[in-house]
This record gives sequence, C-alpha cells and structure tokens, in this order.
Amino acid sequence: MKRLAVIGAGNWGTALAVMAARKGHEVTLWSRNAEVVAGITASRVNHLYLEGVTIPDGVTATDEIGQAVTNSDLIILAAPSHAMRDLLKQIASSIPDNAILISATKGIEIASGQRMSQVVNDVLGGSFPNRFVCLSGPSFADEVVAGYPTAIVAASIGSTERETVQKELSFANLRIYSNDDLVGTELGGSIKNIMAIAAGMVAGLGFGTNTVAALITRGLAEMTRLALRQGARLETMMGLAGLGDLVLTCTGALSRNRRVGFELGKGTPIDKITSSMRGVAEGIKTTAAVHNLAMRLGVEMPITEQVRAVLYDNKSAKDAASELMARPLRDEA
Repeated sequence: MKRLAVIGAGNWGTALAVMAARKGHEVTLWSRNAEVVAGITASRVNHLYLEGVTIPDGVTATDEIGQAVTNSDLIILAAPSHAMRDLLKQIASSIPDNAILISATKGIEIASGQRMSQVVNDVLGGSFPNRFVCLSGPSFADEVVAGYPTAIVAASIGSTERETVQKELSFANLRIYSNDDLVGTELGGSIKNIMAIAAGMVAGLGFGTNTVAALITRGLAEMTRLALRQGARLETMMGLAGLGDLVLTCTGALSRNRRVGFELGKGTPIDKITSSMRGVAEGIKTTAAVHNLAMRLGVEMPITEQVRAVLYDNKSAKDAASELMARPLRDEA
C-alpha cells in the first residue's frame, strides 16, 4: 500500500483517486472547493464533477493542500494547466524528498508555452524533474470508474519512476503502458484537445463522417510535426498518448473540448459556452499556447491556426472550415 495525494478533484482527479483506493492505496484528495470536500466527506460522492460514483472509504477529502501532500509517496497533479504553477509553489515545502510527481494534466501553460514537466522544473528544480511522470492516453473518467477496459501510458525520464507508477496504478480494467518519451506524451495529450475542438465544430456545422476522418488524420499530422520538432518520437504519436487520445476526444460524446467545438459550430459565443461548463476544457487555453509555440518554431499548423481564430478572433467556424478547404493543393507527406 502506498500513500497518494491527488491535487485537483475534477472528474479525472476524482476518478484517479477512486481507482487508487480500489487498488488498496491510502488516498488524500484535495479540492479548493469546500462544497466538493463536504460532499465527499458526508455522502462519499463528488456531486459536482463525478455524480453517481461512490468514492471508497480509502479516500479522504481535504481543502488543506499542504496536509494533502505531506507523507505522500505519489502525488498526482490533476489540476488545470493554468493553475499548476501556483499550486506547485504552495506545496513545494511540503513534498516529501522521495515522492514521485505524476501529471494527469493535459495542457500547456499559455504564458510560457511550457509543458507541465517544464513548469515543475521551473518551480521546484533540484531532483524533481527526474521524479516526474506524465500519465496520458485515451481515458474518460466516467468510463474508467465504471470498469470499462482502458489503456493509458506513463512516461518519464527514469525507468524506475514510470515502472512504479505502472505497477501501483494499474488495475483490473486500467492497463498502464510505459515509455521514455516524455516530450511526445505531454504534447500528444495537450494538442489533441485542440483537434477535439475542431472536430466538435465539424459536428456543430452539420458535416458528416468524411469530414471527421479528414480532420483526425490531418490533426495527427499537425501534432506529429510539432512534437517531432521538439524531440518526440514518431512511435509515441502513433500510440496511446497520440493517435489513441486523439480519436477518443474527437469522437467521444464525453469530451468537453469536443462539446466546446460543437457549440462554436452552432454559433454559440465562447463566453456563453464556458460559463455553462463545470469542468475546464484545456484545449481553449492550449490552442493559444500551441499556436504561439508553432509560430516561434516555424511549424505549419493550419487547423490550430483556424481554431485559434474562432476562439480568440470571433471568426465563424464556417469561415474557418472554408479557409482550410481553400488552402493550396499539396503532397500529403
């Protein structure tokens, strides 16, 4: 049995806490929302983010973040990417010397363009980058806790850390693979959210499966171009953290990012969409961060460029689709 802390009690953070407790670990789940903490403590349910799922007694909810990480062997970071830097500063002095940090956050910091491993390095430094593991892949929280077979990947620089996470978090219905391509795993999990917004726009515009298939295929090409430029491996982009997660979020009804795109395709303003959502759609902020990164590196990402224009420049989804189709003809490769 290990002692785990989960920082962030959204649907995925709560689901990971549930799965860790089912495995037999002792789990502390932190939320800044007192209503969430009170609900879990009183009724064993996270009514805001994971309704209908009973949270095992092995999970203790708290709003004291320092208390959550103290004495933890594994610390799962499941908060939105834009909040990660501040949260790391809050827990820095409380993290045990040998704890492994596990990022379950699929996003890129908008101001810096940094992946979560780079944010950890910035804030914590020292030995922490070597104790960092990225957990990513096609995984809707509701389906994981419902017992549906799910496969994801744990990536890290060192083999010991990812193998520990693989061993301690794998469960009967949750199979965790491992790799050493931290860059590709982080970028795949982040960029696929942009493509999911685009896929939602396709559905909102009333287009069919031809369009979705083209979007996924060309979206994968964009993801791969940027990831390879950053030092990732092609195999990673063809695996669970790349193609696998891309297919899930572009086609699954549970995808928040796809839902955002669907409403944009119907003409709903972005402010109205986000104000009605409980969870965070990481793709909104990640679109700006990835677009900036691609511009700096000179990497062509036309779908990302059009999604950014719809989100931030009030461009219509219809005009964005028309502009993509009107681009000069070229060789596929």
